[in-house]
Amino acid sequence: MTQNTRQTTAALATLIVLQLIMLSALYAGIRPHPPVATPLFGIAPFLGASVAIALSAIIVEPLGTRTGRTLSSVAAIMALVSFGPQKYFDAQFGLIYPAVILGQIAALVIGLKVLNASRRGDVADQAPVSPDTCCQ
Repeated sequence: MTQNTRQTTAALATLIVLQLIMLSALYAGIRPHPPVATPLFGIAPFLGASVAIALSAIIVEPLGTRTGRTLSSVAAIMALVSFGPQKYFDAQFGLIYPAVILGQIAALVIGLKVLNASRRGDVADQAPVSPDTCCQ
């Protein structure tokens, strides 16, 4: 595992932990917690989907394949719904700022690492299959 992959995996794990804590606070009714619903969707299913996508990115290698980079990017974008710059204007920002800032840093790390990996090329997806491994 390369250092870039480790850093991306750590950022994805950070988002997973933050979102699970938000979900736990919602279920337990501990303030500050996210709203039960938004105008577009219920927050609990959205957080569940966000965690699932981030875990999937870790499992398929977050930078090693096009699928991993796509899942990593989607996980970061979904996390910004909860931790994006719009939270600076939230009335409870004074209570939630550690999670907001950490979530933004994690999303930024993921975005930069995915961009860098995309520029280098998709080595894992383009690697030729050797005769030693294709038929075993």
